[in-house]
Amino acid sequence: MQRRDFFKQAGSASLALSASTVGIKAAQAKPAHNWKLVTAWPKNFPGLGTGANRLAELIGELSGGRIRVKVYGAGELVPAFEVFDAVAQGTAEMGHGASYYWKGKSEATQFFTTVPFGMTAQERNGWLYHGGGLELWTELYAQFGLVPAPGGNGGVQMGGWFNKEIKSVADLAGLKMRMPGLGGEILKRAGGTPVNLPGGELFTALQSGTIDATEWIGPYNDLAFGFYKAAKYYYYPGFHEPSGTLEVIINKAVFETLPADLQSIVLNACKVLNQDLLAEYTARNPVALRTLIDKHGVALRAYPDDVLVKLHRLAEAVVSELGEKDAFSRKVYTSYRKFLRQAKEWTNISELAYLQARDARTT
Repeated sequence: MQRRDFFKQAGSASLALSASTVGIKAAQAKPAHNWKLVTAWPKNFPGLGTGANRLAELIGELSGGRIRVKVYGAGELVPAFEVFDAVAQGTAEMGHGASYYWKGKSEATQFFTTVPFGMTAQERNGWLYHGGGLELWTELYAQFGLVPAPGGNGGVQMGGWFNKEIKSVADLAGLKMRMPGLGGEILKRAGGTPVNLPGGELFTALQSGTIDATEWIGPYNDLAFGFYKAAKYYYYPGFHEPSGTLEVIINKAVFETLPADLQSIVLNACKVLNQDLLAEYTARNPVALRTLIDKHGVALRAYPDDVLVKLHRLAEAVVSELGEKDAFSRKVYTSYRKFLRQAKEWTNISELAYLQARDARTT
């Protein structure tokens, strides 16, 4: 009798455990959070758009399906330049864009995308993750009800597409060029006219003559947009964006409703994307550049030294003035400059010295 009772109780416990396990799996399979992610990029655009897709997939996988994220390209739910407001207002829970698009909200946002003649992607990640940069970014965005995170980097960008050669600073005079952020202000002071357009409008604007030149990111994306059909000369280096940190923004109120494990999953998924996109651009850019030159006859050109010297001097003034715009900009500028001074010393005796040695010709 006792043995029968024991097996009966054990069987009941086993059934209860099985039912509990099924219940847990069912709960995991059904998303507790359905999020919308709006981007500043065309849907499924290589690197940028597909990166946002990967972020959505990664959050879903790591959360065991508890968060399901649907991605919307620019214009599908909101226009490209309304991503910031859409997430802040709760129209979408997440966004993927670039912080310098929002300088109208705060001048200091520009520091968190790129600084002309500033940090490389490797240096910038050091500042953001271990040098206080991300803490400052978080403090700034909290004012708007947002949580920011680095969400990708294309590395050193190209200088841009032109229909005429740039032989001197005088050739920049009157030039209508798509160039956002601090780079655009430098172009303006060099005599050009900066224009800010979303990526999806650039080819048509360049082809129609609405703009005379454009920069975007680099060969991988420029080939995808077909800029070689609208302009002949392709210049380097991208003085205006030595690294371009993309951003993921999350509605702060929504984020704070998540349990701690899901908060960690979302932020760490962003960190994975930040590293993965840089690796993708490093792999894809050289192949795309060779295609542009060999298959499409693009004329690759380096900016003349005197042009870069002039632009560098203008950049120093522009960035310094930005650092005096307001108290918070000064705070970010001070942090950025301090880290850059430290990073340059190490970069020059590590990365730069090695590259020079690697490429040195032996007789």
